[in-house]
Amino acid sequence: MNRSLALTLVLALSPLPALADGPKTKITEVAPKDLPAAVVAVVKATAPAMTITEAELKERADRRYYDVEGVMPDGSEIEFDVLEKNGAWEIVETQRDIPWASAPKRVRDTAAASGKAITPVRVIESKQTDGRVIYELFAAGKPDEPSMEVSLKDGKAKVLAEVWPH
Repeated sequence: MNRSLALTLVLALSPLPALADGPKTKITEVAPKDLPAAVVAVVKATAPAMTITEAELKERADRRYYDVEGVMPDGSEIEFDVLEKNGAWEIVETQRDIPWASAPKRVRDTAAASGKAITPVRVIESKQTDGRVIYELFAAGKPDEPSMEVSLKDGKAKVLAEVWPH
């Protein structure tokens, strides 16, 4: 085996460092029928044809929000993070799984240049309300928290040092 192939294998098989620890999240499963009507109304206003299939209430630090997952008529899956702000609910993030190869080249290049060996087994594209897109990269055997997050806004990509708040 040549040295570069051996080094690639070592890097690819090495455990990935986790992002800096943030506040712990309390997660409570919620049946779709038990979602607050105001949460369902916000989701349906954005995706009227979506069938809600799962939901979780997440409480972290001073934030309270629902992850509302569903399926669109074409079979694609989508998830909304619906945050409670001043007693009202608003969508703050729209997520979908994508293949790593579908992530923008700038995001893939930025992840590669970070010095962390990562070939993600799962990538979540998270569109924020400010135009930013966060790419959550999950390593094999670590399905609960991303091993790296890359932010893309206005054509500029950067690896995040802390977990994105949503």
